Amino acid sequence: MDDIVVKVLSELVPGGVRRGDLQRGDRALRWVEAGAGGPAVVFDAGLAEPGTLAWAGVLPGVAEHTRVIAYDRAGVGASDPVSPLTVEGEVADLAALLSQAGQGRCVLVGHSWGGLLAQLLAFSHPDLVAGLVLVDPAHEETAAAMPWPMRAALSAPGHIALLVHSLGLGGRIVRGSFRPFARRLTSDPQLQALILDAYTASFSKRTQVKMLRDEDRLFTTAIPHIRHIRATSALPGVPIVVLSATKGLPKGIRGRWTNLQAEVTQTAGGQHLIGEGSGHAIHQERPQLVTTTVIDVLEQIRQP
Repeated sequence: MDDIVVKVLSELVPGGVRRGDLQRGDRALRWVEAGAGGPAVVFDAGLAEPGTLAWAGVLPGVAEHTRVIAYDRAGVGASDPVSPLTVEGEVADLAALLSQAGQGRCVLVGHSWGGLLAQLLAFSHPDLVAGLVLVDPAHEETAAAMPWPMRAALSAPGHIALLVHSLGLGGRIVRGSFRPFARRLTSDPQLQALILDAYTASFSKRTQVKMLRDEDRLFTTAIPHIRHIRATSALPGVPIVVLSATKGLPKGIRGRWTNLQAEVTQTAGGQHLIGEGSGHAIHQERPQLVTTTVIDVLEQIRQP
């Protein structure tokens, strides 16, 4: 799997990518990186999606300006699983990555669950954060207020994925799910096929598939803990940008979620941008918007 992910990204990122890993006891966190300079930009993906691949449309542009690190959380993609899976553990892994691989204060870019983890990291380790770009970040109050039928529907894919994997049909579902993204990344049919091979390899183990269910459960059970942290903490005084989607959910829920995302920037004095016409995966539907936003944050940080 490592080889095919590196092969794919080296086709997409000028100058190629290189592997990195960090030992955390008896397990390893793994990532890909490219570019040079600082501050480093660290990318964290949504629920159970390998960050090494999720940001493939954004890495090339940002790597022209600084060092980029796209990593797989424990149990996801190439990183070893961990037990028990906890929010505190995921934040601690992210802190270790920024401190050791990122070599200090980094710009942290997170999508969805990764965007919420980025905030939790900034609350607890402000000294490691030079800036935040939150791409349609998850919010505990959106999940808490969601009607149970919708919550059950959103949780169903994790259970279905495990069943499909046990039947040996996982590869077909993975390829179908990520085919639109592969087509956005390149018009080359051979490279599209290679991208889908890389995604299939990243969901080939039961432990990798199980993360779809386990991280979803973790989010739900951690709502009281996250509420407490948000109520008793403050984001650091660094450049912060939140990008909100406009599609993919009923109007009422989408509006509430967007308002909560706007509150994050109002509290921290950041900037709130609307990705008009974008669904939840803004970084894959409109990678140039995310790329430009990250570069703008870098330029703010580098100003005297």
